[in-house]
Amino acid sequence: MSKAVEMKQTVVQEIAEKFKSAASVVVVDYRGLTVAQVTELRKQLREAGVEFKVYKNTLVRRATEEVGHADLNSALTGPNAIAFSTEDVIAPARIINNFAKENEQLEIKAGLIEGAVASVEEIKALAELPSREGLLSMLLSVLQAPMRNFALATKAVADQKEEQGA
Repeated sequence: MSKAVEMKQTVVQEIAEKFKSAASVVVVDYRGLTVAQVTELRKQLREAGVEFKVYKNTLVRRATEEVGHADLNSALTGPNAIAFSTEDVIAPARIINNFAKENEQLEIKAGLIEGAVASVEEIKALAELPSREGLLSMLLSVLQAPMRNFALATKAVADQKEEQGA
């Protein structure tokens, strides 16, 4: 085999591994963004632990077929960048969605959420969800509400008894 073919196979294997290990993947069209805008987007994604790469579409198609996500191939036309997140499912969707609101040139094309192909609408819906910490605080307030209400009720009864006794 030629050296070029071996290098391409290595890149396909690398991409396939990223698809396998990713909690979520977002494919975007970045045409029309300036270098400064792309740099800012990369910075925001990097701070959240998300890898943002540009690969040749043919190599990505081979990798998606290898890992069983050939449904994603329809979105792989034109210049694309792919955001891979191994830890936080919501982070790439939220950052890219927020960035796309400010920069209309950035277009979300498709993605994977925990191994399932997701449409643009599903990715945007995922981006609108609160963070893990936000969800935990909501759960905690729901769990504390009955206890708080019980404490307020017993205090009101105690105050009422005190007024009657006085």
